[in-house]
Amino acid sequence: MKKIVVIGGGTGLPVLLRGLKQYNVDLTAIVTVADDGGSSGRLRDELDMPPPGDIRNVLAALSDVEPLIIELFQHRFENGNGLSGHSLGNLILAAMTSITGDFVHAVREMGKVLNVRGKVLPAANESVVLHAEMEDGTIVSGESKIPYSGKKIKRVFLTPTNIEPLEETIIELRSADLIVIGPGSLYTSILPNLLVPKLGEEVCQSKAKKVYICNVMTQAGETLNYTASDHVKALYDHMACAFLDAIIVNDAPILPETKERYAKELAAPVVCDTAQLEALGLQVICDAIIDERDGTVRHDTKKVAALLLSLLAPPSHGTYS
Repeated sequence: MKKIVVIGGGTGLPVLLRGLKQYNVDLTAIVTVADDGGSSGRLRDELDMPPPGDIRNVLAALSDVEPLIIELFQHRFENGNGLSGHSLGNLILAAMTSITGDFVHAVREMGKVLNVRGKVLPAANESVVLHAEMEDGTIVSGESKIPYSGKKIKRVFLTPTNIEPLEETIIELRSADLIVIGPGSLYTSILPNLLVPKLGEEVCQSKAKKVYICNVMTQAGETLNYTASDHVKALYDHMACAFLDAIIVNDAPILPETKERYAKELAAPVVCDTAQLEALGLQVICDAIIDERDGTVRHDTKKVAALLLSLLAPPSHGTYS
C-alpha cells in the first residue's frame, strides 16, 4: 500500500483529505499547531495546550462514523457564559489532553473514537508562536494577527526555536511515497509546519515525490498578487532547498460574480505561470480542479485526489500542461 503524507492546516487540508480517504492508501496528516485565534487560541492560553482547531477539522474529515456524530463533534456553541465560540470537538480534545496528560495521546485516542482512516499528527507536541518580519522590518506576532497587519511579509519564523517534531512524524516522512504540501494559507498554515526544525529537513531530504497544491485564490495580507511560482519561491526561500517535484494549479475559469465577491477581499485567482514554474524544475499540472458553489471557490476534492494518485502511478508518456 502506498503511503501519502499530507502537510498543512486551515480549511484546505480537510477538503483534500476527504477525497484521499476514499482510496486504498496509507494516509498521514501532519497539522499545524500555530493557531492562536478563536476557540483554539482561548484553550491554548487557558490550558497551556497546543491549539486543537485544525487537528479537530482533520479528525472530522478522516472519520468514518455516523454523520450525526461528526455534526456533534463540530458543533460550535453560539451562546453561554464561557462556552460561546467554542466547538465541542475542541473541548473534548482539551478534556482528553487533561485526562491523558499529553496532546498527542489525546489526538490518537480521539482518532480511535471517531474511527479515523489514517494517522493525524500535530507538527509538534507543544504550542508554537508564529512571527512575521515585514518588508519594512517590523515584527508581527501571532498567526491570527499576521494577515491583518496591512504590510507585505518578508519572512515568517517560529518561537521557541528548539521545537522538536514527533518521532512518529519523522518515521512517517521517511517511509512516504508521496509528500503533499497544502492546500492552505502559505505563511500561516503551511510554513509553520515546514519551519519546525528537523521536520523541514526531513522533507528536503526525503526520496518521496513531493507535490505542492497551490491555493486557488490569492490572500490579502499573505499572498496579494502572487502567481503560482511566487508561492513556490516563498517556500524555497524559507526552506533553503528546492524540494518540490510537482505543482498542481487550477486553470478553470471562475465565474465573474464569484471573482467580484473575492475582489472585495482583495483576492484574485492565482495565475498558473507555467514557464516560470518549469524554469524552477517542476512538473506542472494545470487543470480544472475547483468546486465553485454559493460564491465560494474550493478545491474539488475528488479531482485533486485523483491527480495525486496519478503521481504515484508508473511514469507514462502523457504530460499535463
